[in-house]
Amino acid sequence: MILYSLAIIAGFALLVWSADKFVEGAASTAKHLGMPTLLIGILIVGFGTSAPEMVVSAIAAYEGNPALALGNAIGSNIVNIALILGITALVAPIAVHSKIIKKELPLLLVIVLFSGYLLYDGSLTFIEGIILLVGFFSLIAWSVFSALKTKSDNFANEMNDELEEIKMSLKQGIFWLVLGLVLLIASSRVLVWGAVGIAHEFGVSDLIIGLTIVALGTSLPELAASVIAAKKGEHDIAIGNVVGSNMFNILAVIGIAIVITPMQTISSEVLNRDWIVMLLLTLALFVMAYGFRAKQGKINRIEGFILVLVYIAYNSYLGYFLTTTI
Repeated sequence: MILYSLAIIAGFALLVWSADKFVEGAASTAKHLGMPTLLIGILIVGFGTSAPEMVVSAIAAYEGNPALALGNAIGSNIVNIALILGITALVAPIAVHSKIIKKELPLLLVIVLFSGYLLYDGSLTFIEGIILLVGFFSLIAWSVFSALKTKSDNFANEMNDELEEIKMSLKQGIFWLVLGLVLLIASSRVLVWGAVGIAHEFGVSDLIIGLTIVALGTSLPELAASVIAAKKGEHDIAIGNVVGSNMFNILAVIGIAIVITPMQTISSEVLNRDWIVMLLLTLALFVMAYGFRAKQGKINRIEGFILVLVYIAYNSYLGYFLTTTI
């Protein structure tokens, strides 16, 4: 029990550090190679902040724990909106200016609804995993097209300011890119081992562990990035990290896991409880970011406080569910 707990703590610590270095190395390398700033923000940073979920879920699925992978993906989306944007808005209200982000929000809502359609029959097949991955690569292609077509955007301006703070040569960028990825894989392996061990010790499902402990841990890079961005006044980066990560989580994280190990039977609670919470939070984010009653979308401190309360209530319910199964 103690060894499993230490593995989770060490895995989380190394995961956050390696993910940060991986993103910095990738962004610096892309900048030196001449990639447009907006494209770096959408692809490199968005992909990088979802890298922990992708690697953890892939390892979990490969080792025969696809429920942990599914819980990690859905749970991370809930953490991203309810906890991360909630805390970020408490630190500094989030104003949404970027046209790119406002284009991505309806797409995120469609992706969430589609994931519910796939979950409706209580299984996720290999073919459905392929469909999700095709959707992921289509999203990448659309993001590239949009970034190249957009001449000026507030998100790009904020990202350019961020990239100016990364002082790395091309060799240093490649070094941290490779080392960050290696450590990301190693820390994910340690984290999955500890999480599965804890689940077996307490006799709870891999799904619950994925929705709670693992989802929170793999979302820590997004939390750090969003809070720091908000304190700097880079509001579109704060919300852009979450929107991009949530799309990647459904399409890539679940897609990769299901291709590796399809799930023939999925607990009904996933659709009736967890997916519904994710959908409602996505709808709330859509409404707040568009600001239908105001000229500009904004997540204020009151809304941030409500989001955090939703996260606490949801996890309290899962905690109750967890204790009743022990």
